[in-house]
Amino acid sequence: MRRFVFAVLAALVLLLAGGVANYRPDLAIRVATGLIAHTLCSSVFVSGLSPDVVYHDALQPTPGIAFLNPAIDYSVDRLRKLASARFLGQFESVAVYRGETGCVIAHEGEYIAPIMDPTKNEPIAPLLPDIAGDTTVETSNSKLKAALDRAFAEPNRPPFRRTKAVVIIHRGTIVAERYAPDVRVDTKLPGYSLSKSVVNALVAILVRQGKLTVDGPAPVPEWKDVSDPRHIISVENLMRMTSGLDLAETNSGFDPSSRILMLEQDMAGAAARAELKMLPGMNWVYSSPSTLIVSRIVKTIAGGQTENVLQLARRELFGPLGIHSMTMEFDGERTPVGSSYFFATARDWARFGLLYLNAGVLGGRQILPEGWVAWSATPTVESKAGYGAGFWSNRGNSPGAQQRVAMGMPPDSFFAAGSLGQYVVIVPSAQLVVVRLGMSQDRPGFDITGTARLVSDTLAALERAP
Repeated sequence: MRRFVFAVLAALVLLLAGGVANYRPDLAIRVATGLIAHTLCSSVFVSGLSPDVVYHDALQPTPGIAFLNPAIDYSVDRLRKLASARFLGQFESVAVYRGETGCVIAHEGEYIAPIMDPTKNEPIAPLLPDIAGDTTVETSNSKLKAALDRAFAEPNRPPFRRTKAVVIIHRGTIVAERYAPDVRVDTKLPGYSLSKSVVNALVAILVRQGKLTVDGPAPVPEWKDVSDPRHIISVENLMRMTSGLDLAETNSGFDPSSRILMLEQDMAGAAARAELKMLPGMNWVYSSPSTLIVSRIVKTIAGGQTENVLQLARRELFGPLGIHSMTMEFDGERTPVGSSYFFATARDWARFGLLYLNAGVLGGRQILPEGWVAWSATPTVESKAGYGAGFWSNRGNSPGAQQRVAMGMPPDSFFAAGSLGQYVVIVPSAQLVVVRLGMSQDRPGFDITGTARLVSDTLAALERAP
């Protein structure tokens, strides 16, 4: 009976396929199968996780996929290194693993070639001292143990939190960490929108080198004509998500952001074609495609090739930080998907947080321009949620910041955040970085309450530590 109902639904979808351009159920279904195929490909071949566990924990509970689930089937081909997903045997999406740069959705007629990192074996002396040994750091602090217990505790019924990793760094070293049974110290976990904060750092490096400015018209070819109303959009507008472009993100499958990420071979190009909906700087709307445009700007200024981006990231950012696990995924045009698809171990996400805790300085070297971290953590005036430039901020008086401070986050703290509960929380006043990664399903907060409590518990525990 269920199959029959979905067969009827599929027929209706096909009838509606030629309907209103902004309401295409067939495209929404392709967004769903694309999300499943890509997530499973990266989870298996980048992270080494079980596809069935990832589907059950991270994908199936997603509202749209939950509705389609009875007619969804997926598979992972470990020999050919690809994952696929279908709805009623149709609307198939395939994602292919291409080595050091992870997975990419294979669009029709697209040749999927591997991308090699030319700097992979190039020795780079880290400027950041080692933060821990090879084994999991166990704490003798009973308060910290209790904080970890609470971070991994589950409610009796959905939505579940599914915490996968917690790393706590105090004064430059790990004082406590814990991992779920299927995760190890060396497991690369998805950052989702933590990736936006990495793009923030890459932009900062280009600014420090004098190759890019965040004010003035952004170097976007589609907007170069001074008569184009988009010509005045700045890199800062894109980073603060005040561009005014028609690039709303609702994760419904019908929104521009979802379609660009799942259906476009050239993601940044599709985003740059969006029309201006309102004047830049006048309104804040969360939008991953804005960061996709910034990612292409980084690629262009770095040299225009994928290899140039990899070299910039490793020599100027990852190498000095001692980050060895970071996988940056690229779209069909070989532009980094800086909005969503960077992966790293929990420890390496913590190392990234230390760069911002230390105001962009490592070993006496200014990696990020002076004042950049403060600028990034300054809340965007138009954002009631307290969004800065690639980071969320608890500074200022936005309703979002006030709510998080009431939950237990200090008012000077700021953080990178990603879907399903990925957090890198930076607390300068306590010399603290707290990383929490997971597959949380409480929407829209994604365990922000539990993460704030973890930060608060950690601060209380460290006050009593010897």
